[in-house]
Amino acid sequence: MSAQAPDTGRSTLGASALLSCAYFAAIGGFNPYAPLWYKELGLSVFAIGVLVSLQSWTRLFAPYAWGALADRSGQRVWIIRWAALASFVAALGFVLPPAPLSLGAAVFLMFLFNAAIVPLTEAVVAARITDAEGRMDARRYGRVRVWGSVGFLASVVLAGWWYQWLGLRAFAATTLVLLGLVVLAAWRLPVQRTAVAAHEAGAPIASVLRRPEVAWFFAGLFMTVLAHSALYVFFSLYLSELGYGKGMVGLLWAVSVVVEIAWFAFQGRLLESGSLHRWLLASALLTALRFAITAAFGQSLALLMLAQSLHALTFAVQHTACIALITRYFPGPLRGRGQALYSVLGYGFSGVLGGLGGGWLAQQAGYASVFWAASAVGLLGAACCWRSMRLHESSLCSR
Repeated sequence: MSAQAPDTGRSTLGASALLSCAYFAAIGGFNPYAPLWYKELGLSVFAIGVLVSLQSWTRLFAPYAWGALADRSGQRVWIIRWAALASFVAALGFVLPPAPLSLGAAVFLMFLFNAAIVPLTEAVVAARITDAEGRMDARRYGRVRVWGSVGFLASVVLAGWWYQWLGLRAFAATTLVLLGLVVLAAWRLPVQRTAVAAHEAGAPIASVLRRPEVAWFFAGLFMTVLAHSALYVFFSLYLSELGYGKGMVGLLWAVSVVVEIAWFAFQGRLLESGSLHRWLLASALLTALRFAITAAFGQSLALLMLAQSLHALTFAVQHTACIALITRYFPGPLRGRGQALYSVLGYGFSGVLGGLGGGWLAQQAGYASVFWAASAVGLLGAACCWRSMRLHESSLCSR
């Protein structure tokens, strides 16, 4: 048996950056335009909300199941590889004659498998850039994660022009090409066996979740991401109703990603200027402001661009701060499940509620009402983040 070449941290981080780029390019080509594709297929607003929410339904259980399997087997990279391939196979259902059941099954299975990719890749990266005391190197993390934003930006802009030219009949084939790139990138990750979690009754996870500051942290995460579900599910439909073309839809998505890239590129020094909990509080407050502007001034392109430019603070700041805190709260062999809980509690339940509740609200009162609701939820998220911050500060003082 031939010996495998030893992995280096640099090769792992480089391959992870490539995978992040490919994965978020696939997301950029799919998520903003899938609602428009569903609409072209003749589906109702509520049905569109249900289909879009399927991604979040899978996030209710799949990330934790993948994370637990990875923690107990130590085979994170192999799980990422096969999950990427299975996601591509599931998406072949998009080329079948459109029917609600077959389309829903294809969407559900595609996201069921790719739910493994991000949390396990984050765990692989975190293992390389976290010191013995649980502190994550935000600058090195940003250098990896920024390529996800670059992939999303390139994809969302090019897809807008692509669909403006060819129409959404090219949507299924384009999605398959992008998912094929994810498979190729996943096979570039160096294989490495990680520490295997002990098989006792799971008390470490339970004890972490019982800590009040952690519980309020997850509550703030849930509320802030729930507010953003208005963006992910209904922003493209809202813009279309207001008369914006597909190219302009892509441009407005691109504005948010440009500022996101800038943040990830320079976040190391910026994050040091305040505590992680204070950054989360600021992010939630600005989330409320962002979606109030979106709801009130949808006809103003300049103000929409201003609202989208807040994405660096409402998403990128929030994401890095959450990953850093998850790494601190769930060290070592708990890391895969910790990252999975971030997906489940942050992007699972919130996405389901946002997709279904937002679909009902949009039918009853229009798309603007969804963004007003998102603004109110952002304020609730700020209250949760403030409570987590106060508990964290109190725990530091009592030591």
